[in-house]
Amino acid sequence: MILTLAGAIVIGLSLGLLGSGGSILTVPLLTYIVERPPKVAIAESLVIVGGIALVGVWRQHRAAQVAWAKVVSFGLPSMLGTYVGALLSQYLSGLFQLALFAVIMLLASRFMLKPMQVTTSTHVSLIRLIPAALIVGAVAGLVGVGGGFLIVPALLAFGGVSMREAVGTSLAIIVMQSIVGFSKYYWLFSQQGALPFDYKLIALMVAVGAAGSVFGAAMGGRLPQQQLKRGFGVMLIVMGSFIFVSSLYAMFTTEVVA
Repeated sequence: MILTLAGAIVIGLSLGLLGSGGSILTVPLLTYIVERPPKVAIAESLVIVGGIALVGVWRQHRAAQVAWAKVVSFGLPSMLGTYVGALLSQYLSGLFQLALFAVIMLLASRFMLKPMQVTTSTHVSLIRLIPAALIVGAVAGLVGVGGGFLIVPALLAFGGVSMREAVGTSLAIIVMQSIVGFSKYYWLFSQQGALPFDYKLIALMVAVGAAGSVFGAAMGGRLPQQQLKRGFGVMLIVMGSFIFVSSLYAMFTTEVVA
């Protein structure tokens, strides 16, 4: 339980400081520490990160750091993508989803290690923003990754927002994705006659993670974000490699036994 609570704090800190990284940490925590089945972990991670992000949105809104017009223009297409991704998840095994999740982690490390180019342009490219939103949403629905590490760069490149606005706006979009993604997983599990979600665990992680998110947002302007991102990127490489290898091993041994 101590490791679970510590993990929830780190998840909240990541969301508060960087506007991303929540689901990338939540799925491994639920899978390897709490020992939840992969598909259940993916579904629960959506509602946990969504709940933590909601608290962050409230704080960022009070600081006028949420671009609500971008929340709509990016969030609505991403919700559609999330629905499609969650729908497709029923055709994949949980272990395959974990392996795909690990690949996404390794790709995310590139965004964290590479210095982010912050533009002062106010130009909004909807032609690029909407397809990016669809792809990010599909990834969220398929493997439970909220997509903050993709949302922030997309908003900076195509949304015409500042770095601080991108972080706040990303949190609002993560909430939208999480609502759609978890709702679809809930429906898929209900069709199988089972709802295996641990709501006490979810509530506890949301509460602890939300506290971490508030603290992270308060410290965001005082800490060097590029150094934080690079450290986070290195951690993603280590965790992603472990999850990818362990998932492939589990799939291979399962096939051999079968």
